[in-house]
Amino acid sequence: MQIHNIIFTGRMYRELEAAWPGVAGKQVRFLAESEVSEADMAWADAFVGFKPVPAFHLESVRWVHALGAGVDAFVYRKPWKPDVLLTRTTGSFGQKIGEYCLAHMLADLQHHEAFARSQSNRSWNPVPPLPLSGSRVTVMGTGSVGQELARMLQALGVQVSGVSMRAERKPHMDHVYPLSHIGDAVSAADWIINTLPLTAQTDKLFGRALFARMNGAGFINVGRGPSVDQAALLEALDQGQLRLAVLDVFEEEPLPDASPLWKRKDVRITPHVAAVTSVEEALSGFLDTLHKLEAGERELANRVDPIRGY
Repeated sequence: MQIHNIIFTGRMYRELEAAWPGVAGKQVRFLAESEVSEADMAWADAFVGFKPVPAFHLESVRWVHALGAGVDAFVYRKPWKPDVLLTRTTGSFGQKIGEYCLAHMLADLQHHEAFARSQSNRSWNPVPPLPLSGSRVTVMGTGSVGQELARMLQALGVQVSGVSMRAERKPHMDHVYPLSHIGDAVSAADWIINTLPLTAQTDKLFGRALFARMNGAGFINVGRGPSVDQAALLEALDQGQLRLAVLDVFEEEPLPDASPLWKRKDVRITPHVAAVTSVEEALSGFLDTLHKLEAGERELANRVDPIRGY
């Protein structure tokens, strides 16, 4: 595939323009999402961004490259032309998400919030930290992110189980359950971490029935917000099925001021920062994929199946 005309858009388009090395034979437009017109889309061979823009269409482009790890904004419940290639950014997302999860798990086990309150009150209140080693963690999703997360957890003595569509054996996971047996996977877990993409199978996957199988676990969502039924999550916290929820992604972002999640002492909220794409990762990932495409390579590790959604 030969690419000549490229549109870059999204929140980092100015930084990408400043870092663009110049590639022979390529015409490039760096545009804010609101500036991309239908004429721009008709001109472009390739569209690069985090999500579709209002003028986005697939009539002329041959390749869409997502700047983030997730592609649901492009394909979930949306039509896709089978002759348009879809790829995504890969890189250090697994390590970033692993560090994010470990930070919150250790902060909870080491009672950071309780000690911060004690310090503000000048109160000497010793509470022994709890060990991470020996904990049972279920990782939803066994792709590159889930595998790296499992590797980091297992190195610290954690028993790691995985959940995936195919239930194939994966490195650093003691057992992998099929999605159809997800209830068994969560019932004995101390922590449940969602890294799954948003698909028809994972939309509102975390609802009343699944939360009812949990037994006071901590829940971390670094996958997609719509995978969680918020009302069911709140009920699960109230009923003790969950003891803590760490949420980095939400069905509506930014999270509305009126959301009841803001005031919950058993909820930790972060603004979709668990695995932020850097300019360097975005640019190197795009250029590497471009080089492979134009060299005629057919096997692309970051290629997405639009039907499966990942």
